[in-house]
Amino acid sequence: MDGKIVLQDSQLELDDRNHAHVEDQVNGDQDNVHLTRTGKRPVLKRSFGWISILGFSCIIMGTWEGSFITFGIGLVNGGYAGLIYGFIIVWFGTLATFTSLAELVSMAPTSGGQYHWVSILAPTSWQKFASYVTGWLTVAGWQAAVSSSSYIMGTILQGLIQLCAPSYVPELWHGTLLFYAVLLVCIGFNALGTALPKVESIMLFIFIIGFFATMIPMVWLAPHESAKVVFTTWINDGGWNSQGTSFFVGLAGNAFAFLGADSAYHMSEEIHNAATVVPRAIILSIFINGIVGLAALIAILFCLGDVEELFLTSFAYPFIQVFWNATNSVAGAAVMVVIVWVTGAGLAIGTMAAASRMLWAFARDRGVPGWRHISKVNARSSIPVIAIACTTQFSLLIGLISIKSPTAFNGVISLTLASLYGSYLIACALLLWRRLTGSIRVVSDNDTTVANLPGSGGHLAWGPFRIPGITGTAINAISVVYLTIVFIFTFFPTTVPTTAETMNYSSLVFGAVALLSGVYYAFWARKTYTGPVIEVDVSGVSTPPVK
Repeated sequence: MDGKIVLQDSQLELDDRNHAHVEDQVNGDQDNVHLTRTGKRPVLKRSFGWISILGFSCIIMGTWEGSFITFGIGLVNGGYAGLIYGFIIVWFGTLATFTSLAELVSMAPTSGGQYHWVSILAPTSWQKFASYVTGWLTVAGWQAAVSSSSYIMGTILQGLIQLCAPSYVPELWHGTLLFYAVLLVCIGFNALGTALPKVESIMLFIFIIGFFATMIPMVWLAPHESAKVVFTTWINDGGWNSQGTSFFVGLAGNAFAFLGADSAYHMSEEIHNAATVVPRAIILSIFINGIVGLAALIAILFCLGDVEELFLTSFAYPFIQVFWNATNSVAGAAVMVVIVWVTGAGLAIGTMAAASRMLWAFARDRGVPGWRHISKVNARSSIPVIAIACTTQFSLLIGLISIKSPTAFNGVISLTLASLYGSYLIACALLLWRRLTGSIRVVSDNDTTVANLPGSGGHLAWGPFRIPGITGTAINAISVVYLTIVFIFTFFPTTVPTTAETMNYSSLVFGAVALLSGVYYAFWARKTYTGPVIEVDVSGVSTPPVK
């Protein structure tokens, strides 16, 4: 009898494994169909699942630690109340934006993301140039994101040393070396290839536990401000002629804390069932980050203490002083800073992965110099090693600026927000136009004529994820309005009148990128770049039904 039970159990286990294998095979076939519908050939290994990509996107957004790091921008322009209400606006604006973009990734789940979708949505007369501009915006934004996240983590580490060794005198070049050390950590984890999804799953656990591990001691031990001050105090220390202008300038800090939501889009070709999993993971991660980010922001505002004294602190990041004031213990504050740093390091690791995939995808379509080499994928690890190396090299070179002028380097950091928001705006505006003109069709089970091909000028089909009717149109319109406002105020300085030290150099850096990409297009790219390259014969590709 026992033998029969064992045999039955073994057979059930075998059946489960066979069923799982068949399910993986079906999902893999469906992924390949979705990808080949867009003209792309599957070359990357699909090693990310639902939990690992959720961890990946949650960690890269990192709003709770981002709120600690960037609250100073909104505190100067907007104050306590401006920070809280600005956060809520940015949260819902981000949700509207990425709900719209989630519909696009469901239509075309490729690593190219925004520029690929623009090529699909734009009229044929300017499809080529529009996708090229969007591609450069996205590449520049993600390359700057690698530099900014690694630099911030390096200088937080410098603040930790300063906390533990009060005699230490921080130097600019120390921060640059620590920035380079963080880059090495990022390279090491990205070189793991298929092990990266496991790392991101673990980081999701650290992200959640770390939130409570920093919040509880800070809220429990620190002296508290009154609720009236936190929720009703507006500040305009930027010198603007109205509180409204000051408020909108301060939105940049909250917007920066929400950056990185499109990271999962650029990993789409490495995710199982990407057309369905990526939209759900992105939207859920925005909900999670919005909740923990708002809680962290409100908590630290209650625990700030004397604001004027706080901004006179010798620490580069005032939140370190807040931790020290709360715990009155070097060891306690240091542990809290380490938790923030570990989650931030996970953010930097994921940022390098997303940036390298974006660069690889645009090189695959001949949009950047050296595209023949950058577009190569390592046969053994199935990762774009050269794209990772180029991303690292760019950050190493840009990091040299921080040795002499942190203000100029901050211009590079600001490029992240301006470039990525610019790429979102172009894609969302074109989606809204297509939606209003009724150009996107719902696919039936037996429809094999529709393929979301770049430059087709039509024949567009919704993917498995979409928001139908007037609700989807309204969300799309809200995203365009929100992106336009934030994009404009991204270029504003934090204070007026401006000096060389307080100038926002993002307009200069943004203009330089536009000039370089324009020159490259005029002399080389217009001959080689035609939009996303059609790599496969799609004449016989059937269209999977929308569920």
